[in-house]
Amino acid sequence: MILLISDLHLEEQRPDITRAFLFFLQDRAAHADALYILGDFFEAWIGDDAMTPFQHRIAEALRQLSDGGTHIYLMHGNRDFMIGKAFCREAGCTLLADPSVVELQGERVLLMHGDSLCTRDIAYMRLRRWLRNPLVLFILRNLPLATRHRLGRKLRKESRMQTRQKAADIVDVTPDEVLRLMHEHGVKRLIHGHTHRPARHPLQVDGQPAERIVLGDWDAQGWALQIDVEGYRLDAFPLG
Repeated sequence: MILLISDLHLEEQRPDITRAFLFFLQDRAAHADALYILGDFFEAWIGDDAMTPFQHRIAEALRQLSDGGTHIYLMHGNRDFMIGKAFCREAGCTLLADPSVVELQGERVLLMHGDSLCTRDIAYMRLRRWLRNPLVLFILRNLPLATRHRLGRKLRKESRMQTRQKAADIVDVTPDEVLRLMHEHGVKRLIHGHTHRPARHPLQVDGQPAERIVLGDWDAQGWALQIDVEGYRLDAFPLG
């Protein structure tokens, strides 16, 4: 069995989500061969050197799962793209590139966080390219902690304001970009998060049946995609 989740946006201010996630690790993930976390695992991340006791606690829980035999794979999101090797070592997880093609139950599947699919949001795509530039990342990681905290708060505030002001189709994926990437990577299934619009979308790629699966965000409820011998199942569950 393989599990995929995304967009938990873990933070101390939402202990309900943290409790639900820790229970999820013990209840479902402990029986999985692999757990994939496709970005925005944390609400914010300003550097491995700034880890809080809360973040160490999450890393410890992941390490226990990893030590129990479940392989853990983590992908950057737009909120936590500065997670680095130190956190992954502590948590016992492997950092995945975005995008990545992996084999799930014998099928080649394209995994992404999903923000890079929203190409109609021109302002965000410009900011994303700037923030992901290796030189910019190096500078950000070496700024004083207080400066990084201020910058992080500013970016999150601006992101929330701009998202509310943009049309729904602007902040959703661009259909042509989805088809282009699936064709480029030679896959018939794409799994991503980011949009907070959980669903399974049937597609046609190169004249063949295909599918795009969108993982749900953890807010009013939790979401997970389970893959096993019976196929793919996207389900929601109460945080309590």
